[in-house]
Amino acid sequence: MKVFISSTYDDLIDYRTAAIRAVEGTNYQAGKMEVFGARSEEPVKACLKEVEECEIFFGIYALRYGFVPDGSDISITEMEYLHAKEKGKTIYCFILDEENQPWLKKWIEEGEGKAKLEQFKKLVQKKHTRDTFTTPDDLRAKVANALSHFVANPDNDASGVGPHCPLPKPTGNSLPREGFFVGREAERKIIAAALSPESRTWGALIDGPGGIGKTALAIKAAHEAPEGLFERKIFISAKVRELTSDGEKPLTDFTRPTYLAMLDELGKELGEENLERLAPDERPNVLRLALAGKKALIVFDNLETLPEEERTRLFQFLSRLPDGNKAIVTSRRRTDVDARIVRLDRLSRDEAMELIAELAKKYPKLARASEKEREDLYGMTQGNPLLIRWITGQLGREGSQCRTIADACAFIERAPKGNDPLEYIFGDLLETFTENETLVLAALTYFTSPAKLKWLAQMTDLPERAAETALEDLTDRAILISDLEGRTFYLPPLAAHFIKTRRSEAVSQTGDALVNRVYALAMQYGGDTNREGFQMLDAEWAYIFAALPRLLTGDNDRLQTVSNRLFRFLDFTGKWDEAIWFFEQAEECALAANDKGNAGWRAYQAGWMYNLCNQSADVLACAARSAEHLKENTPRNKAIAIRLQGLGCHLNKDYPAAISAFQEVLEIRRSISPDSLDVSIALNDLAIVEKANKDYVDAERDYREALRIPKVIDFQEGIATITRNLADIALDLKQWEKAESLAREALPLAEKVGRQELIASVCHRIAKALLKQNKNLEEAITFARRAVDIFTRLRSPDDLAEAQDTLAEIEKAMSGDE
Repeated sequence: MKVFISSTYDDLIDYRTAAIRAVEGTNYQAGKMEVFGARSEEPVKACLKEVEECEIFFGIYALRYGFVPDGSDISITEMEYLHAKEKGKTIYCFILDEENQPWLKKWIEEGEGKAKLEQFKKLVQKKHTRDTFTTPDDLRAKVANALSHFVANPDNDASGVGPHCPLPKPTGNSLPREGFFVGREAERKIIAAALSPESRTWGALIDGPGGIGKTALAIKAAHEAPEGLFERKIFISAKVRELTSDGEKPLTDFTRPTYLAMLDELGKELGEENLERLAPDERPNVLRLALAGKKALIVFDNLETLPEEERTRLFQFLSRLPDGNKAIVTSRRRTDVDARIVRLDRLSRDEAMELIAELAKKYPKLARASEKEREDLYGMTQGNPLLIRWITGQLGREGSQCRTIADACAFIERAPKGNDPLEYIFGDLLETFTENETLVLAALTYFTSPAKLKWLAQMTDLPERAAETALEDLTDRAILISDLEGRTFYLPPLAAHFIKTRRSEAVSQTGDALVNRVYALAMQYGGDTNREGFQMLDAEWAYIFAALPRLLTGDNDRLQTVSNRLFRFLDFTGKWDEAIWFFEQAEECALAANDKGNAGWRAYQAGWMYNLCNQSADVLACAARSAEHLKENTPRNKAIAIRLQGLGCHLNKDYPAAISAFQEVLEIRRSISPDSLDVSIALNDLAIVEKANKDYVDAERDYREALRIPKVIDFQEGIATITRNLADIALDLKQWEKAESLAREALPLAEKVGRQELIASVCHRIAKALLKQNKNLEEAITFARRAVDIFTRLRSPDDLAEAQDTLAEIEKAMSGDE
C-alpha cells in the first residue's frame, strides 16, 4: 500500500524524515517529493501523479505556504491536498502546534503567503479531523498511530466517522500457535515465577538481541501459564515485519505499532469496543478499570518498535495492572521496570544442534550436512535462532544457488535488499546509536575475541569512562557480549560485518588509531634483544593481532618495519601459526610494492616458523621464494635463503645436502666477519646436521667453536641453545650425567631469555637424563610435564610426541618403584 506525504520541504526536512520512517517502518511505501528529481515529468505533474497512485494522504503543515508555480494561484502543497480530496483518498492532516513548538523565523512566511496559508488551514480543519505536532518524534508517533487506525478501521474515513458494528466479547486466548521450541528451561522457570500470584511484579520483561527468540519464548511461557490463573491470554505485537528465507514480509494486518494502538487492541480483546473513541489520555485508566476483576495474561511483543516516550507510558500502564492480571513483554531495549528481567542470550550448542536437526527434517541438503558443518553454522550464527533458520532456509529456498551450509553462510555477505538478515536484525538500531556508541562499535569490529576497555578507549580517543558508558548502554540493548566486571567487550562476527558495511567511516577512523598504537608498541617493545619488552607485547597480543589485517592494507614501509620488530617476539612466544600467516601476507605486500629485499626476508621468516613446526615442504618452498627475491641482493642476505634450504633438507633427512648448504652459508659469513654471531649460527646449524648424521666428533667440535662467540659477547640465547645441543650429543652417546649437567646449565639461561621452545626442549632433556639414571623421578616427571604443556601450547607435534613418550616412561618407572 502506498502513502503520499505532502508538505513544504526546506522547513520540514526532519519532520518529513520522521514521517517517512513511520510509514516505511510498517512496510508501506512512502510516496515523496525526494524522488521526483529522477523523473522526466514537470514537478506538478509528478506530484499529482503520485497522489493518484496512493491510498492514504498525509498532509503536514507548518508556517510556510510553499511554492506557487507560474500560472497558478495556489501552492503545490495545496494542489496536492485538493487533488487527493478530489480523488477520494483517505486524508490525515497534521498542523504545527505553534504554542508549544518554537519555530525559526526564517521558516515563517509573511505577506500574501501567510494569508493564503491561513485560508488553506481553515479549509483543512473544516473538512477533516486533524492533529497537531511538536517535535519530529511526536509527528512520527502520530503518523504511525494514524496508520494503525487505518488498518484497524479500513472502512472508516480519517475523521473516525464511519460504519460501526459492535464486537462480540472475546473469550479464551489469542496467542499464536506453539511452534517447535527447544531449551530455555531456566528462563521459563523465571517467567513462571514472575506470573505466580505470590510475585509482587507485574510480570516478566524478556530482552535480548534481535532474532534471539524473545517472541517464541513469550508465546511458549504464556501457553505454559496455568489455565486456572488466567481466564484470558492475549497477544498484541508492535512487530511490523518478519523475516523468512524468502525475505522480509510485512505484518500489516497484525501489527499495532504505537502505544495507543496497542491499548485499543487490548480494549477490543476485552470487549471494550468504544475505547478508541475516547480521548487518548482517558484510555489507559478506562482500560485499567476494565481489567479489574479479570484474570488476563497480556503479551506485549516487540516494544523496541515504539518511541522511548511510548514505551515509558506502556510500562507505567503495566505497573498499575489490577490484581490478578499479569504481562509478558519482549524488547531489545533493557529497561528499569518493576518486572523480572529475563536476559535472553544465544542458544547453547546442544539446543542449537537440536534446532538444526529439526530443520533438517524439512531441508534435505541440511540433512546431508556433516557434524562439523553444523558446528560451523553454530559458530557463525553465535547460536542466534533466527540466523540459523534463515541460513538453513537458503538450502531449501526455490531458486537458491546454495548447496551447502558454507554456501548459505557466504550468501549473507551478498544478500539482496529485502532478504538481508543483518539489515533485519540490526538496521533499525543504526539511527539510535550516539556518536560515542558508533565509535566503540566500529573499534570492536577489529577484534575476534573480547577486547579490553582500555584498547577501545585508545582507538576511539574517548576518556575511559565515556567509552565504558557507551559500551554499557550497548550491552543494555543486547548488542554486545560483555563482561562488565572484567571490563571486556565482544561484538559477534555478523554484527561486526554489518557495522563495517554501514559505518565504514568510523571503522576506518578507529582502525587508523589502532594501527598507530600498535606501530608504537612494536617500536618500543619489539626487536631482537628486548626480552622484557616481549612480556608487554604478549600481554597486548590480542590488541596487536587485531591491527595486523589493516597494517597489511596500508603503507608498505610501516608494514615491513613492524614485521621485523615482531619476528623474534613471535618466535620466542610460540605464535608460529599467526607468524606464518602474517609474514606470508607481508611478503606479498612487499612484492606488490616492488620491495624485493623485504619480500625475501618475509619469506625467510615464514620459512623459519615452518621449520619450527617441522614442515619441510613449506620450508623448502619459502627458501626458493626467498632466493628468488634476493638473487640481486647482498651476499649476507642471499645466505639466509641458502640457510633455509639447509633447514628444509635437514627436516627431510637429506643430510649431505643440508651439510653442503650450511657449509656454503658458513663460508659466506666468515668472509664478511669471521667472529660474528652469524658465523656462530652457521656453525650451530652445521653441527646439528652432523649430530643427526652421527658425526659426533665433528658435531661437538663445531658446537664448541659456535659456543665461543656468544660467550665472548654474552649472547645468552646462543649460549643456552648451543649448550642444550651439546646435551643432545651426550644423550645420544648415553652419557647421562653429562647430559643432565649440560641441560641444567642451559635451563636458567633459557628461562631468562624466555624462548618457550627452548625452555621446553631443555626440560625434556633433563627429564630424559634423570630417567636414564633412574634417579629423582619425582623431579623428572615435573620437567617432563612442563615440556609436554609447552609443546602442546606451541602445537609442535613431533617434539610433543617425544616428550609424551618420555613422560609415559617415567610414569611407568615410578609405577614399578611402587
